[in-house]
Amino acid sequence: MISDSPLFKSQYPFKSNFLILDGLKYHYLDEGAGEPVLMLHGNPSWSFYYRNLARELRTHYRVIVPDHIGCGLSDKPADSRYTYSLEQRVKDLDRLIESLDLDQKLTLVVHDWGGMIGMAWAAQNPDKIARLVILNTGAFHLPETKKLPLALKICRDTQLGAFLIQGFNIFARGAAWVGCKRKRMSDDLRKLYCAPYDNWQNRVATLRFVQDIPLQPEDRGYDLITATQDGLKQFAELPICICWGEQDFVFDRHFLALWREIYPNAEYHVFPDCGHYILEDAKDEVIPIIRDFLSADYAD
Repeated sequence: MISDSPLFKSQYPFKSNFLILDGLKYHYLDEGAGEPVLMLHGNPSWSFYYRNLARELRTHYRVIVPDHIGCGLSDKPADSRYTYSLEQRVKDLDRLIESLDLDQKLTLVVHDWGGMIGMAWAAQNPDKIARLVILNTGAFHLPETKKLPLALKICRDTQLGAFLIQGFNIFARGAAWVGCKRKRMSDDLRKLYCAPYDNWQNRVATLRFVQDIPLQPEDRGYDLITATQDGLKQFAELPICICWGEQDFVFDRHFLALWREIYPNAEYHVFPDCGHYILEDAKDEVIPIIRDFLSADYAD
């Protein structure tokens, strides 16, 4: 098991917590004390993505980092036991937050699918949000200037793509290989990113996330994304920090341009030589940026 690996234990020195959701184990980290900081990962990563940021912040904040069902150290059920949909992800997150009985507004940190899940929840609970940290993600429909990349289209719409994802873990392995542009991940690090997705069944969420990308009004989740997109500007006056790797082949300059339109007053840090996994590619710069952003005095 991944949790038995000495390398994993050195990289991920956290206590695991579990919330039982309809008989399924929903894994999350809950470290430190103070103002809550909620970090949401995407696909095909998991809470491991936030390990360095969590270690940095847990001395001054309460850091909460879940693994979506089907990901990381959470259960990986068959479709018969779980609906792998955006709506269900948001419901899961809501149940987790309710279970934690937080008495302060939270800072939301989002990446990849975590942006859509987190901002959908935030749009429904705006009074619970203190700040936003946005890392290579979207919370709106595909920008009009952006086409769905061919690799994603194959994975989303073809039996070949589904077979490659569940049979060979091509999505997680490929993301770990191309996700860093400044300096590629080491072999050991790539293995840890891919480790939870070690067989056909354990890769079901990886595939379902891709298949759940709503592109047309008739697609599941399309209306929820519309509602979330319409609700984004209510956060425009909050403190917002956006860190972005420009070499991301999905969340690229088209997504960044739309964020700039929605949040023109946000604090932007753009890294031209970095890719999708910005917390790996530029961790020595991005983690201090986020730390300083959180510690800034935003009092009027």
